[in-house]
Amino acid sequence: MKAKLKDWLQKGTPWIWFNAGAVAISIIMVIGLLLLLIARGMVHFWPSDVMEATYSPPTNSDNSNSTQIIGEIIETEIVLTTQIVSSGIPVESDKTMLERDLIKSGNRDVTGADFNWILTDYVSLKEYPKNMVTLERKEWGNLYGYLSAIKENDAVVRQTSINDDNYDEVWEEFGTRLERALAMSAEISEIEKNDIGQINYRMERLRLEERKLELEGLNSGQSIAEIDANREIADSDYQSLQGRLMELYERASRDSVAFQIANNQQIEIEMSEIVRAYRPNDMGVVAKLATYGDKVWEFLADEPREANTEGGIFPAIFGTVMMVMLMSIFVTPFGVMAAVYLREYAKQGFATRVTRIAVNNLAGVPSIVFGVFGLGFFIYIMGGEIDQLFYPEALPAPTFGTPGLLWASLTLALLTLPVVIVATEEGLARIPRSVREGSLALGATKFETLWRVVLPMASPAMMTGLILAVARAAGEVAPLMLVGVVKLAPSLPLDGNYPYLHLEQKFMHLGFHIYDVGFQSPNIEAARPLVFATALLLVILIALLNLAAVALRNNLREKYKTLDV
Repeated sequence: MKAKLKDWLQKGTPWIWFNAGAVAISIIMVIGLLLLLIARGMVHFWPSDVMEATYSPPTNSDNSNSTQIIGEIIETEIVLTTQIVSSGIPVESDKTMLERDLIKSGNRDVTGADFNWILTDYVSLKEYPKNMVTLERKEWGNLYGYLSAIKENDAVVRQTSINDDNYDEVWEEFGTRLERALAMSAEISEIEKNDIGQINYRMERLRLEERKLELEGLNSGQSIAEIDANREIADSDYQSLQGRLMELYERASRDSVAFQIANNQQIEIEMSEIVRAYRPNDMGVVAKLATYGDKVWEFLADEPREANTEGGIFPAIFGTVMMVMLMSIFVTPFGVMAAVYLREYAKQGFATRVTRIAVNNLAGVPSIVFGVFGLGFFIYIMGGEIDQLFYPEALPAPTFGTPGLLWASLTLALLTLPVVIVATEEGLARIPRSVREGSLALGATKFETLWRVVLPMASPAMMTGLILAVARAAGEVAPLMLVGVVKLAPSLPLDGNYPYLHLEQKFMHLGFHIYDVGFQSPNIEAARPLVFATALLLVILIALLNLAAVALRNNLREKYKTLDV
């Protein structure tokens, strides 16, 4: 028996099973994490049924405390009765465990809180009326209630109640007017963000040109006259757009709608404040899937609202991708050049060994240290000098002497530089010496051998380094908080205004967005599902970037597979 056990150990079978088990556990953990993110994040966009019930919580007095509850059931949990009693609720029950529901009751502008816990033992008359309406608003979150009236210029146009026969007709007219209001809101947004934004950009450029001429002592003559003429044209365009905006605002504020909410309260809302309206209890699976897709698309393509707890995250997606692309452009050539010098040109001695040790140690430096370095060197020193040399007319307002996309990309390029250097060096070391000698024997110079033979063969290793760099950089948050990322960016760093790519602008990032929504949000319950959904999107985005790099690396490996590199 001992001999068999010894032979079994010597063959390494336990280690094979140990490694296989470790891999299996890792795969299970990754799949479990993804399933958790999907279950807790993507369910947020499903148009859930809305409950109406009577809730009679226990009180310390003999008076009845019944109230009407309207809202979505978000989650259900079992808690100890003693825990409920210790929180100040006088529960009298023989049960040791009680069930409670987290209700998203909405209507925050009326009640002050749109999430509440209720004990299910004290809920009665629970139902799901088909006429119940869910409104998603630009402010104050969701509203749940019954449509009661449509108004135009404060005059009632159509009126209904919960059980009226004309409820569906009034609902259809409400939908028609809402579509018109949404179209006007989209036009208002287009004018404010694009048309007026372009005019403001032109006005700022003219101001800087005028300031530059003043600094050069040329603040008179034809140049100033041209600036004044262009300013008058821009001002005329602005006045025209402003008139159109006033007209649209007046038309958008014309229609309003009244709703009956919990406890027979009435609330009136302007149509222009509504984002989406639907009756979830009266919707089939197909209709709910259509609404679900619409809400997911809004999450991916729109801007955030309500302190980042509502709306979309497109600016964060765009900023993350743009920063990673710029970081890759910066880190790849410098990492490859450093690796080529260390492997191909540097004398292999004490200094080279120390340099390699320093590079390896640099990979273990905390990322916040790189952020402090980027803030001090890139922004304060380099950015300040760039402003003095190229943008004196904008001073004292900084252009590049402030956190922005360029400095964030360079900081993360420094952060990931050791990864690219080490991976490229390993690829260069695997190239057989005979390949270099054969190229030299055929008359090629050392540089030609390096450029046309060695580097193409080492390109898969370079791509491996880039993949690792992208995976780390895309998820970094700490250094970005110092060198360019913000909670909400007013505009994208890429637009139609010259020079089109604005490297000096601040930007949004998915990692920081997760931190902000998860830890800085004033409405934690509303923010929680968005944290999971955004985290899932960040994982998917990193995976897509890595898959693109892996596909390119595999293509290069296929091209040079005969050399076994």
